[in-house]
Amino acid sequence: MVFKKLLGALGVGGPSVDTVLEPGPALPGGLLTGEVRLRGGGSDVTVDRMSLLLVARVEGEDQDEEREGTAVLERFTVGGGFRLAEGAEHTVPFTVTLPWETPITELHGQHLGPVLGIRTELEVAGARDKGDLDALAVGPLPVQEAILEAFGQLGYAFRAADLELGHIRGTGQQLPCYQEIEILPPAGHAHAVNEIEVTFIAGPGGVEVVIEADKRAGLFSDGHDTVHRFTVSHQAVPHTDWNAQVDAWLKEVIAGHETRATPPSGAGHRGDLREPGPGAGAVVAGVAAGVAVGVVGGMVAAEVVDEIGDAFEEEGEEGDGGGEG
Repeated sequence: MVFKKLLGALGVGGPSVDTVLEPGPALPGGLLTGEVRLRGGGSDVTVDRMSLLLVARVEGEDQDEEREGTAVLERFTVGGGFRLAEGAEHTVPFTVTLPWETPITELHGQHLGPVLGIRTELEVAGARDKGDLDALAVGPLPVQEAILEAFGQLGYAFRAADLELGHIRGTGQQLPCYQEIEILPPAGHAHAVNEIEVTFIAGPGGVEVVIEADKRAGLFSDGHDTVHRFTVSHQAVPHTDWNAQVDAWLKEVIAGHETRATPPSGAGHRGDLREPGPGAGAVVAGVAAGVAVGVVGGMVAAEVVDEIGDAFEEEGEEGDGGGEG
């Protein structure tokens, strides 16, 4: 067992922490279970609060400049108010509920791009220090998986996925960022559209599906984006022909007009829905150049999480970018 020292605000010789998550991918809106293993340092201390922070690597704009860094999506209090003796070991089990909008990081074991982590934070004698940072894998909900698989069945190819700082107007979005899954069209649609971007805004009752088509420029017109929003329920998964449903959505989006008829699983709405977030400097901590998502020069996602953890922005107020669970 490797314990990671807290050498910052708590000082050399302070407590050490090792957070262990249950193996396997979590699900949006699902439970995340594990335990925090503490070992006392060179003196007795009182742990006032122990928190888990859901952090993510995000992209945003700050004064028209693209920046990348980390943001806090949620904060959970999992313990506190106990004495940790010098050299003693103490284990705190936890079970927390992830936000429904937690981004998807993998599909069928394939890493999609976004990097999420669970940061363990201790507060001792008024000092707050960041301890362990663990990579978090999140799989899709059944309805999300069904929709993504339908894209593949229709000949569309996955290109990339990232997290954008900002909000999508008219949706129930709660987190400070949203996930964009970029999909390339098959040959039959390549003349009309460059790329499709899909965003899922999940909630207890279902999922809002935002589809944006980056349309090609014509001889007498400029290229432009067309955005539509659809709503599906979690219960629709086994009762829907997803290939036909997604194909109908795509025809509507690519055609660039709003269909008045209501599809079996929801309604389409056209409009410019995406809104950029506030200046990235307020929420995003910049990361070193060259650090990318996924595998870069032999770096696996867990190593990227360690890199972005070094640039993690110290939260001045509780609940920044999220709330307590």
